[in-house]
Amino acid sequence: MKYDVIVIGSGPGGYVTAIRASQLGFKTAVIEKESLGGICLNWGCIPTKALLKSAQVYDYLKHVDDYGLKAEAIDKDFEAVIKRSRGVAQGMSKGIEFLMKKNKIDVIMGTGKVKPGKKVDVTDADGKVTEYDADHIIIATGARSRELPNLPQDGKKVIGYRQAMSLPEQPKKMIVVGSGAIGVEFAHFYNSMGTDVTIVEFMPNVVPVEDEDVSKAFLNSLKKSGIKVMLNSAVESVDTSGEGVVATVKTAKGEEKLEADILLSAVGIKTNIENIGLEDVGIVVDKDKIIVNDFYQTNIPGYYAIGDVVPGQALAHVASAEGITCVEKIAGLHTEPIDYGNIPGCTYASPEIASVGMTEKAAKEAGYELKIGKFPFSASGKASAAGNKEGFVKVIFDAKYGEWLGCHMIGAGVTDMIAEAVLGRKLETTGHEVLKTVHPHPTMSEAVMEAVAAAYDEVIHL
Repeated sequence: MKYDVIVIGSGPGGYVTAIRASQLGFKTAVIEKESLGGICLNWGCIPTKALLKSAQVYDYLKHVDDYGLKAEAIDKDFEAVIKRSRGVAQGMSKGIEFLMKKNKIDVIMGTGKVKPGKKVDVTDADGKVTEYDADHIIIATGARSRELPNLPQDGKKVIGYRQAMSLPEQPKKMIVVGSGAIGVEFAHFYNSMGTDVTIVEFMPNVVPVEDEDVSKAFLNSLKKSGIKVMLNSAVESVDTSGEGVVATVKTAKGEEKLEADILLSAVGIKTNIENIGLEDVGIVVDKDKIIVNDFYQTNIPGYYAIGDVVPGQALAHVASAEGITCVEKIAGLHTEPIDYGNIPGCTYASPEIASVGMTEKAAKEAGYELKIGKFPFSASGKASAAGNKEGFVKVIFDAKYGEWLGCHMIGAGVTDMIAEAVLGRKLETTGHEVLKTVHPHPTMSEAVMEAVAAAYDEVIHL
């Protein structure tokens, strides 16, 4: 079978790439070894948000008196919460199946392996191997939970994010290793459900990629919610011989032993680039990533790679953008390289975190003279009415030219607000232009305008 484009992997990078390729007139096939939608739709972005929504609703119910309401016998059904999450994921996967049919994309179920001569071997569930040809082969095989030598995952007591989404019963105690987005989202969910959670973080700050002001505020929120946090600490070994797990943690004060039912390892990801034929074709790999140019062409003509398997942020929206850029370049359209300095990052714990661009520390290290503004949600009418006064918006501008260098938010719903900053930065807007853009009242988004006003000494409501 001959195609114009074959995409290996159907995650948010792969399926979006396939759809755009089909829209551009390419005869397209996508190869998937498990479920359409990949990790994001089935075991990542989508089902975790379903879990977190259940946690949010449960939290509202537990504090219903704060809203002048009364409710009795508030409780949760952990099994039903997990079941709902899985149902949401399955529905989304079926939606991708519909999109494949709608766009006349052939779905080939099996494990793909690239071969020289622009060929792909696909091994199906029965072990049968079928060869396919394509003018362009795009690798979008994604990544999985990274295992550390001292933290081997057995899938039962020491688990990754995938098992954390479908535990048969709720643990009484849980250790979460790593305080990136995955770690803190699961820590928040399980803590909300009533699990005793301890986070162990190697760095001096939680959510270490974020601005330090955001990190400090989030740490306070974690502690206020009852989550224990150990910073500058590392799990040296785990003992799973007993009923639960015992982790030996190295801290600044010496060794400490933590006991729990489950240990969740959330220390990053490992790319899925083994046994997919890269060595046979001669595709160059460095530091666990496939090396590509600005338009995702590998060193071998006709072979491309996008998403988690290439350098850059390992985020669903980045993979989608890379895939679209890749096939539009193949089609001969005028397209520009992605600006990786303007990629929004979101963490969906409570409070939410959203950011784009430089942190204050990075901007200072780059030599900029800064104008910085902060506006707390405690001064927001909408936040007060909603009972969500925690958090703030922080904006960073170049004092000389007014360039919007960075935007950092923590609070309820900020992951839906960050796009304003991303778009503003894309359009090279200045602080004064944001300040003079009328924002609706009362909304949480007013805090962006107010933070900019604070940076220019024109803030009204603070």
